Order: sequence, then C-alpha cells, then structure tokens
Amino acid sequence: MSKIGNIDVGEFPLLLAPMEDVSDPPFRALCKEQGADVVYTEFISSEGLIRDAAKSRMKLDIYEKERPVGIQIFGANLDSMLQSIEIVEKSNPDIIDINFGCPVKKVVSKGAGAGILKDIDLMVSLTAAMVKHTNLPITVKTRLGWDHDSIKIVEVAERLQDVGAKSIAIHGRTRAQMYKGVADWGPIADVKNNPRMHIPIFGNGDVDTPEKAMEMRDKFGLDGAMIGRASIGYPWFFREVKHFFATGEHLAPPTLEERVQAARKHLQMAIDWKGEKLGVFETRRHYTNYFKGIPHFKEFRTKMVTSDHSIDVFAAFDEVEKEFSGFEFV
Repeated sequence: MSKIGNIDVGEFPLLLAPMEDVSDPPFRALCKEQGADVVYTEFISSEGLIRDAAKSRMKLDIYEKERPVGIQIFGANLDSMLQSIEIVEKSNPDIIDINFGCPVKKVVSKGAGAGILKDIDLMVSLTAAMVKHTNLPITVKTRLGWDHDSIKIVEVAERLQDVGAKSIAIHGRTRAQMYKGVADWGPIADVKNNPRMHIPIFGNGDVDTPEKAMEMRDKFGLDGAMIGRASIGYPWFFREVKHFFATGEHLAPPTLEERVQAARKHLQMAIDWKGEKLGVFETRRHYTNYFKGIPHFKEFRTKMVTSDHSIDVFAAFDEVEKEFSGFEFV
C-alpha cells in the first residue's frame, strides 16, 4: 500500500494529473466517480495567490467528495511560495504539491516549473523550506531533467526525499522534449530502485492504455500512475484500468447514453462553478473525446465547440442522443 505522509492512497493508485484549464472541480469530480484515487488541482501561481488574483484564488476551490485532493502551486521565489502555503492551507487540502515540471515558456522563463531544473540546489532548498512551513504533506511533480545531458533524477529525487518530500511524480521526458517523442520510464524506475528511497514514486507520461498502466506497475515497479491527457474527455479511463488490473480483460467502453449524461453533467457543473461564459468555453476541449468514434460527427461537434450559450450545447447533446441512439463503441 502506498502512503503520502499519513494518507493511505491504496495499492498502485491512479492519480489525476494537474492540468491547466482541465483539472477543475467539475472534471475532478467526474474522474473521482470513475476511480481516480488522488486528484490534483490545476497548477496555481504563487505570485497570483499573494496578489489575490481572482483566477488563482478560484482554483483553490475543493470539495469533500474529491478527497484526497492536492493543491499544486508553482513559483521560484521563496517568500512568495511560503506566503502561498499560508493561503492554500485555508482551503484545507490533503496535500500541497510543488510543480517543478511545467515546460511552457511563460512559466519556465521565470525560473519556475521545469525552469528550476537548471538550479537543483534552489529546487531542493525551496522544497525544504516549504516542508518546514506546513504540517501538510509536501509532494513534488517534476521531469527527468532540463535536457538529455542534464538528467540527474536519481540524485535529485533522493535529495528531495531527504528534505521531506512525501512523494514524487516524475514525467518521463525532459523539458527540452516538451511532450514530443516517447516518455522514458527507465530513469523513473532507477529512482524507485534506489535502495535509499522509501517514499512513493509515481510515473507520468504516455499512460494511455490499461496495458501501459500495468507495465508501469509490473515491469517498472513504480508505486502508482499519474494520468493526464488520456483522461481528457474520458474520465472512464480510471475505471477501465482498474477493471483490467482486476480481471485481465478490457471493460466495455461507455455507452452513448453514458457519454451524453457525463457531458451534460460536466457542462452543468462547470456553469455552476465558473458561470455561463467560462463554463461553456472551458468544457469544449473535452467533447472530441467524449464522442470519439462516432462517424459523421463533425456537424454535431462543431455545434458543441462554437456555441456560446449552454442552451445550444445542451440541445446538441440531445440531438446526438437521438441521432446515434444504439450506436456501439468499440
């Protein structure tokens, strides 16, 4: 069984990755219903929190039904990160996660996210200070290194553990790779196999089939899998992996009715949480995957992703349910 601090997260837990404009409360709720063991918020700027930026504060919303839940923050300034911890604690999360892995330029250019992989000493000292500043478990999400020539993840993970990190999730790419190529889980296994390591090591990157999740568990020996892109518009991925683990067989894909019901629920929760305009806009990215596999679907998808009013999107869902009733996914 894996534990993050004193939190029992089960045997080979499946974790919903923190994804910008994806891992919001509505989507986390859907993933939790489908078997996600731990969920994380979108990453939140420490500078945004201490400036009281509305978007950053809104991301602190968490709900009892999604526990255990981690709030993820990023930054490279010690004072800002410590102040942000005090703000985050008021939301009463189970975990505070530090983002040392985001590869996007606007984050990296400030020395945050994966940018800190250029300064491992700062990465370690920030983690140490944050551990001392809170009683909540501090966890870390990072990448293999800045580029191929600077991969020292075994040493880095050991140092992070030694200053108090309670788990580490590692994406199997360098910052230079962004999301290109194939994730390399070998170095993550090297971290896990280091005899000095005793905290959970979770793998991330390219876990997009139940077989790959099983490979991460059985071949690479990791403690859990962090699921990102495979879950977008497809929260059922979590239950499919768990069914495969339990039976060795693939679970039948969700029916059309299940997909329409989930899409409706997702949109309504998003509107309830962030209002009509943002709720409609920010759920669009999910619809392609919700209905992937339906032939001649372009007309309906276009309505879903171009309509500015929820009444029109809900009407499109109704049309899909009527038009494709009985369609079987494979």
